[in-house]
Amino acid sequence: MQTDLGRYTSRLLVAIALIAMALFLWKLVDVLLLAFAAILLATLLRALTGWIDKHSPLSSGWALAGAVLLVLAILGASGWLFGREVSAQVEQITQLVPQAWEKVRGYLQDYSWGRAALEHVESMDVGAVSGGIVGSARSVLMTTLGIVGNVLLVAAGGIYLAAQPCLYRDGIVALVPRNAEDRTREALDAAGHGLRQWLKGQLISMTIIGVLTTAGLWVLGVPSALALGLLAGLSEFVPLVGPIASAIPALLVASAEGVSTVLYVLGLYIVVQQIESNLIMPMVERKLVSLPPALTLFAVVAFGVLFGVLGVLFATPLAVVAFILVRKLYVQDALGKGEGGRTPAKADQPAPPGLRAAPRSGRS
Repeated sequence: MQTDLGRYTSRLLVAIALIAMALFLWKLVDVLLLAFAAILLATLLRALTGWIDKHSPLSSGWALAGAVLLVLAILGASGWLFGREVSAQVEQITQLVPQAWEKVRGYLQDYSWGRAALEHVESMDVGAVSGGIVGSARSVLMTTLGIVGNVLLVAAGGIYLAAQPCLYRDGIVALVPRNAEDRTREALDAAGHGLRQWLKGQLISMTIIGVLTTAGLWVLGVPSALALGLLAGLSEFVPLVGPIASAIPALLVASAEGVSTVLYVLGLYIVVQQIESNLIMPMVERKLVSLPPALTLFAVVAFGVLFGVLGVLFATPLAVVAFILVRKLYVQDALGKGEGGRTPAKADQPAPPGLRAAPRSGRS
């Protein structure tokens, strides 16, 4: 009886400890997402470091320094080349939006339901709106300071992770039982490789989408084509949701030029997305990494509901890492199934080439 009571007590304490740990991690979810952003940056820096190390006589440390300087140089050059033009076009967008609203307002005046909606908007308390604007200004200031701090934190963390990736990987491996260390290390290496491949594919896709959108808007004569194209390229980082969000300001700007321009811009965005979905991404995924589209969609929605804006931003790379870890540690190890969830015909048959353990190296 005492043995059963002791076993029950130990299980209860373990359950309480797990619940407490889950609540603790939930409170730190924003910090964990920033840590994942640092991992993304470290992945980019490690890829650049490997390229510099391969094509130069520099040591690993100096190659990392060169990768950091290369990223800073690209950002600085982009700001110098496009910063003034983009800022001017953004200012132009802020001037065009009120003009577009006036046209929409004139359209609403022609209908009874539209006039009722306008009367409701115009009857709002100006004092409350003014107070809201002042509060919003303070909120924007605090948000800006918070963003700057988060960017500095992610940059520092990314550099530290890129400098000694094996140190942090082995720290995670030390938390698992000894007989699972090798497989956990292989799974983490596979997740890092998948994340690096996804990041390469995403950068390629973002660049092509940005260039195509900018060129198309310029041909159509839409104002602020460069700023809108840059927005379309950056929004591609969030699949499925980002392209739809980036089309809204473009359509609003086009509405100042007429209904036909709006239809042309809408057609342009649809065509660009069809090219991206049926031509660009299949070519990229053939050599890099692919993720089931439905899984991507639900990952964006789920992480957005749970974690807000940061969850939406990092939903896809988080899904890539989770997909690889589940496949390696659960489907292949716990369930004993091969690639794609298939059970091998014979236990003594060698694993397919795609499932053989990658050779271990000192770098990741």
